Amino acid sequence: MANSKNVYEATDTNFTTDVAGSAGLTMIDFWAEWCGPCRMLGPTIEAVADEYAGKVKVFKMNVDNNQETPAKFHIRGIPTVIFFKNGQPVDQLVGNQPKDVIVQTIQKHL
Repeated sequence: MANSKNVYEATDTNFTTDVAGSAGLTMIDFWAEWCGPCRMLGPTIEAVADEYAGKVKVFKMNVDNNQETPAKFHIRGIPTVIFFKNGQPVDQLVGNQPKDVIVQTIQKHL
């Protein structure tokens, strides 16, 4: 899981209230421990979460422990980051992305 206090754990149980029910911009990183690109993306997600604390709520969801939500959003490959604005998905990035691509996506929706 994340080392940053600004990255929260999403689960199938809390997704509806904590992620989809959030006002403003929220991003969720779908990942798994065995996934090399996911582990590479982790520090980038944490850096973005710290940089945008108070502006963007950042979550990580382990797809091995939570299968209902990834299936609902047709997650086929990980890492996948989905951006939600006022509870609605507005953008998606698949694969290990550089920080500037994630930041550009955030800026587009703030």
